[in-house]
Amino acid sequence: MVEIKRYSPVSFKASPKRTEIRDNFTVVLEYEGEGQQPFDPSNSKDNYIVDLSHITRFDVQSSNLDDITPFGIKIPQGLCESYLQDSVLINRMNRVQASIFCLPVKKDESSKECQFDFQCSCDSDCKCDPKKSSAYTETTEVGMCMAIFGKNTFSITEKLTSLDFLDPVKKTPFLYQGPMSHIPCQIITLSRDGAKSGIIFTASRGYGKDMTHAIMDAGAEFGLKPAGEDRFKSWAGSL
Repeated sequence: MVEIKRYSPVSFKASPKRTEIRDNFTVVLEYEGEGQQPFDPSNSKDNYIVDLSHITRFDVQSSNLDDITPFGIKIPQGLCESYLQDSVLINRMNRVQASIFCLPVKKDESSKECQFDFQCSCDSDCKCDPKKSSAYTETTEVGMCMAIFGKNTFSITEKLTSLDFLDPVKKTPFLYQGPMSHIPCQIITLSRDGAKSGIIFTASRGYGKDMTHAIMDAGAEFGLKPAGEDRFKSWAGSL
């Protein structure tokens, strides 16, 4: 039997300490030299970058997005508004389109892995389950996805883009659609809370190598270092 292997377009100059195979991706859970475990985001002085290109992502398009409820969640009505519930992050891109990220979060008894645990009760004309509705398109394979978090997140991003992540008018989480490192991106600011500050962003797959190089160069003075998915889960679970 032929086994399919899926590869992330992102790679770091770091040695994985723990990995697991998931959906045919090799997912790094922890890198050598990440720092103290367990990770406490509120007291951390470090800055991290995490490859999330393996997480399931969708675009949804409809002339009436108010009728669409991904995984039972309403899409934000305001342009570039985002909404995070458990492991589901939904971003309103324009009048007819939204993006959906199925984030790995630290699970407790009340949270669910959205793409695996969601149970749809629709009889027909389903609008909530991406596996059943034609309104959804999976975008996992066509893009790269990373997260940057830590107290110097926005000092790093200001070297890469002119977008104002600290605009007081905007309330987290929120979406920007614009350039970072001269590359068109979707960038979601999840937190501006000191050491817990952080963003998630995605761009076309082919830019993965160059963007990684540019971001690591911009973050060098702040000690930016690669981290595995487990550290991202601890951070995202604290928001």
